[in-house]
Amino acid sequence: MGLGLLAWCLWPGRLEVPGDVGEEEEEEEEEEEEGIPFMAEEGSGHCRLLCKPSALAQHLVRSLGRSAALRGGRWPWPRWPQLQMLWQLLQPPEPEPVVARELLQLPDAGLVALDWLVGPWGAAGGGGGVSSPVLLLIPNAAGKVTGGLLQLGLRALERGFIPVIFNRRGHNGCPLTTPRLQPFGDPGDLREVVTYLRCRHPSASLLAVSEGSGSGLLLAYLGESGSSSRLLAAACLSPIFRGRDWFEAGMPWLYEWPLLLHLKRGLSRYTGALAEVVDMDRLLGSRSLRELEETLFCRTRSRPTSWESYWERNEPLRDADEAAVPVLCLCSADDPVRGPPARSLPRELFRSSPFFFLLLSPLGGHCGFPRRGPGRCWAHEAVLEYFRAMAEFLRTEERRKGLPRPRRWGGAPVEPPVFTWQRSYTR
Repeated sequence: MGLGLLAWCLWPGRLEVPGDVGEEEEEEEEEEEEGIPFMAEEGSGHCRLLCKPSALAQHLVRSLGRSAALRGGRWPWPRWPQLQMLWQLLQPPEPEPVVARELLQLPDAGLVALDWLVGPWGAAGGGGGVSSPVLLLIPNAAGKVTGGLLQLGLRALERGFIPVIFNRRGHNGCPLTTPRLQPFGDPGDLREVVTYLRCRHPSASLLAVSEGSGSGLLLAYLGESGSSSRLLAAACLSPIFRGRDWFEAGMPWLYEWPLLLHLKRGLSRYTGALAEVVDMDRLLGSRSLRELEETLFCRTRSRPTSWESYWERNEPLRDADEAAVPVLCLCSADDPVRGPPARSLPRELFRSSPFFFLLLSPLGGHCGFPRRGPGRCWAHEAVLEYFRAMAEFLRTEERRKGLPRPRRWGGAPVEPPVFTWQRSYTR
């Protein structure tokens, strides 16, 4: 009976977020015509790249067109986005990664954890050299490090990256030393982490990739930091673009309730510390993600605020116009968590901003994008190819324009200046 109920729930359409069917059909027709087509997974149609025309966009189109990242083995259930999502969430990475944890103290005495992937070979093996690019992996907003995120880290490690996972305060075993958690779109702690990584690897390129709802943090950081983000490029897998709308619409119960229980379980460990600032009985009795978020960050004892004011400060795209780093967003039209594309994808942003690129697949679920063979997820291969293309484009432009590089003879190497993309690259 349980298996029968699960099959009924996973059947296409059973768990979709309610919406206007006519609107969704019109949006699908629009997707057929808008953007640059790419051949995607066998049996899943075509991906389309939506972006503002520029020299950078042309280079990305050529790189993705030549790469096999968007093509792979056939997935046996291409039209079951729920099953694709569960596959990526529950399947453990292969091989099992070895992680070295480092705790970073913040200015207010809070702690965040950095998990360095050193590979299945132990601390003595794997990893890149001194100048290898550092890849910052940002889990979802619940702090769940999924098997898919670990698999991406392992694939990056094999290709010479230095992958490190960012764990927020109180998440994934990180101690909570202050009665403060990180709001949905507050990039303060992430900014400290990026600064630390730049100091630890001064000659390396910094890259970042986020998964699911964790993309709200990365997008907010890129908007607030602008040209001072210190990142070469960024990517978001199945991002949540409109945080407030997402919380208010709610997710299908099969996803919301396990996520809610996961959050409550983590918060219950810090009942004593959080009781000073939050009504813990109300928090642990929350019946939706919105109620939990509102209780945790709006109805506090010390600084209560309204739901509207909270999202004015934490909406992921509030400063998107200020972003000055290329961002690739990989989304699927059948994402059951983000919601229908007609109201959850900010298409105008990708049409108008030279830094935002939308790679939209008709199928793939939420952070799923499965394939058979090595890697299991074609989106991971696309992200790594995108990072390679961005580095190649920058090197080509530097050689063409003869940009000077700092040198010092007979002494310590000069720390490179803060990296900024030139506007001419995106015109």
